[in-house]
Amino acid sequence: MQDSRTALDDTDKRLLAALQGDAHLTAEALGAVLNLSPSQAGRRRQRLEQAGYITGYAARLDPVRLGLGVQAFVQVQMATHDPDKVRTFARIVNARPDIVSAWTLTGDADYLLRVYCEDLAGLNTLVHGVLLPHPAVARVQSQIVMDQFKPDAPLPT
Repeated sequence: MQDSRTALDDTDKRLLAALQGDAHLTAEALGAVLNLSPSQAGRRRQRLEQAGYITGYAARLDPVRLGLGVQAFVQVQMATHDPDKVRTFARIVNARPDIVSAWTLTGDADYLLRVYCEDLAGLNTLVHGVLLPHPAVARVQSQIVMDQFKPDAPLPT
């Protein structure tokens, strides 16, 4: 398997790091950061977008200002891995706006969900009213985030 990182030179890596810090950078600003002309910086950005290194742009929102006072990680252990039941579980997870990301895991838990809720009652409703009643779910364990002392960081380039 070929390492996809080999296609990136140091300037590409610096461009990706700069965009992770501020996705609003114009071609002119990127050119200044990279010591390139704006057209060269713009072409590099476009090439990295087309190659799939840049998959999109998003704003980071403050969950507390949005009224989402509880962040939690929820581990889900499945009772069965029947494909139909797993698909219905995945549809539920994908449809819930309070579940902001989900991973499949090795180990005791099959899934790890990152959730944001207004309050503990909202988390309780998600766990006891949505996840546990699903026929494929055997066990749910949640950990409430007390403080996030390191914010979600950019990917290393």
